[in-house]
Amino acid sequence: MQKKCESLEKVRELIEKEEVIRKINPINFSGKVYLVGGAIRDIALGKKPKDFDFALSSPSDLILFEEAFKKRAFTLGKKPQHAHRITLDPYTIDITTFEGTIEEDLKRRDLTINAIAYELSTGRFIDILEGLKDLSSRIIRFPEEGVIVSDPLRMLKALRHFSTLEGFSLNKESKDAIRKYSPYIRGIAGERIKYEMDLILASNRPYEAIKVAEDTGVLYEIFPELLELKKFDEKYGLDLKTLDHTLLSLKYLKKWNSVSHLKEKGVIEVGYALIFHDLGKPRTFFFDKEKGVVHFFGHEKISMEISEKIMERLRFSHNQKRVILELIRHHMWIFLLSKDTPTLRATKRLILKMGDLTPSLILLTLCDMFGTTQGKRNETTDRVLEYSKELIKMYRDFMIEPPPKIIDGYDLISLGYEEGPFLGQVLREIREKQVTGEITDREQAIEYARERLRFQ
Repeated sequence: MQKKCESLEKVRELIEKEEVIRKINPINFSGKVYLVGGAIRDIALGKKPKDFDFALSSPSDLILFEEAFKKRAFTLGKKPQHAHRITLDPYTIDITTFEGTIEEDLKRRDLTINAIAYELSTGRFIDILEGLKDLSSRIIRFPEEGVIVSDPLRMLKALRHFSTLEGFSLNKESKDAIRKYSPYIRGIAGERIKYEMDLILASNRPYEAIKVAEDTGVLYEIFPELLELKKFDEKYGLDLKTLDHTLLSLKYLKKWNSVSHLKEKGVIEVGYALIFHDLGKPRTFFFDKEKGVVHFFGHEKISMEISEKIMERLRFSHNQKRVILELIRHHMWIFLLSKDTPTLRATKRLILKMGDLTPSLILLTLCDMFGTTQGKRNETTDRVLEYSKELIKMYRDFMIEPPPKIIDGYDLISLGYEEGPFLGQVLREIREKQVTGEITDREQAIEYARERLRFQ
């Protein structure tokens, strides 16, 4: 829980105690040096900052920073020309120079709560946009609409602050500004959008931030594919709204990670899989009039195809694409197994197939399920939840002491078979059958391989 905003005197006292500040305070700078941005915000909220931003009136003072920390600064490619970074453990120091006055510089910053400056030489706060007041009131606000026009990514930065700063709200004027300028996000590089989205999905309030993005329309500018879900829901009026349940599932990421215990990277991957996993439903909708039942046969495959294009657009890494697509492909597996009493063989097969992604699939399943029930428990959710807990235990036991392989590639190559993709596939099949008890010794494994490789 973040504490109430500290008093101005207390903030000053805490700033002066910071190791980074104590290191540079004795230096005789040629120009003005200001601490700006997130460090002041964090200190005012009772948090320990890790990133320190400084604004210099004299570019030559950068050398004095390098000498103080005994480390060369490097230029940041994605920021203005006079932006430099010094990386230390555990701090990051960003240094920019400005022309004109510090007041003019502050007006160009993204949010009022990040547009507070502290002059090192005098201990004076410069707060022309009333950022300290907004911190006390827990308000996230743009200085003016123009800051969005100059950098539309600031719309997502505002949502990211909303999702990470507990108890803060985005004021109406800022929401209206995002709604007005949401199409501008299309001009931003995909990797920059993804970086902000990653931080939102890793936060404590991803659902709340994504809902604001949806309400203001910027979500549909980033993922226009979601608009098809919205139109589908409006057209058919099904009791279970596809888009609503998709977004609501994000609300349970943190809660049900208590079962999977994923690190931040894994939570982010599951978050994207949740956003993408039902994108294929509008294209696979089928209503069985005789039984009065709706089906979405094969929607996983279509969802994967749509998702792959999105991830290429936003410059996902190859490995992240692979993980997310695999989660989408199998997002119904645990739920379907849970309908009956899963056999030990079926559970082992799932663990072997999913491998390290087993905890991720469990989290995806639980969030998807509770997004459908709006968080309510019932007989079905209890059954799936209980099986998920058994599954994660079996997975951990398996990973601690997996059974040794009966046969490997060298064995088959020594028998005269050529190395290649099909040989690898046969080895995976043998491994699966070994784990599930269908193959129990080396002779059976070789016989199976000979049958499968006979015509290759």
